[in-house]
Amino acid sequence: MAREVSTVTFWLTHGVLVTATCAVLYPVLLVINMALSPSQGFSGGALPIPTTVTLANFAAVAGTVTSDGSWLFARQLLNSLVVASATAVVGVSVAATAAWSLSRWRFPGRDAFISGFLLTQMFPSVLMAIPLYLLLDALHLLDSLSGLVLVYATTSVPFSIWNLKGYFDTIPVELEEAATLDGASRWTTFITIILPLARPALAVTALFSFMTAWNEFILAATLIGDARAYTLPVVLNGYVGEFGAEWGKFSAAAIIVSVPVIALFFFLQRQLVEGLTSGGVKG
Repeated sequence: MAREVSTVTFWLTHGVLVTATCAVLYPVLLVINMALSPSQGFSGGALPIPTTVTLANFAAVAGTVTSDGSWLFARQLLNSLVVASATAVVGVSVAATAAWSLSRWRFPGRDAFISGFLLTQMFPSVLMAIPLYLLLDALHLLDSLSGLVLVYATTSVPFSIWNLKGYFDTIPVELEEAATLDGASRWTTFITIILPLARPALAVTALFSFMTAWNEFILAATLIGDARAYTLPVVLNGYVGEFGAEWGKFSAAAIIVSVPVIALFFFLQRQLVEGLTSGGVKG
């Protein structure tokens, strides 16, 4: 029989959980409070409850226009969606084939090649800002979304390969051998058997690549100088200046930026759980 939990232990455990939950939610509620308040400063009260509720900050952020009257914020939101989505697609497409090759074939320099991926993850992205700027300038890709996608995709490939290789290692080789005996080519086997089985890992890898590109600020601010090509993290930085900050608009913009990622998490929740916890192929 299971040991019964005492009343003291029960309430103590729940008290700790409630306290931890409140500590985690408090910053989120504080941001919502500032976004819904007409003031652009921090609220004076300890409770994150606005005395006056207004959507003026959201309207001001979403209604940003250029000097010629075109809808600037919509374009910047589209920039982030295009850059993050393209980064996930390009990065995962390149990493999937590389990870499958590293998982299935043994060749000279394979182990050193894999270890080299870890070495690239040791350096912060700001260290590559100047070389990347010079490369994109030589390729005439500055202030362009295609240049930003190229940079983000290449930086996401090492992690994507590592993540996908670990999952490919759990897929039995016998499945590929059986497909080969039936006359399937290696490419057909990869497309029709390996990729469907690795769908949870592909979802996890794509989501992390998407989030990395969606939240990245340093490279975007360095490589993009045209406001029409800004991504949303660069737009957020514009509300915090040297001599002051519009915290109400900043909070409203932060909430708008968070909504697509939250929606994507809920949409891919099942694949994410399976991809992060599965240790092999389930028959």
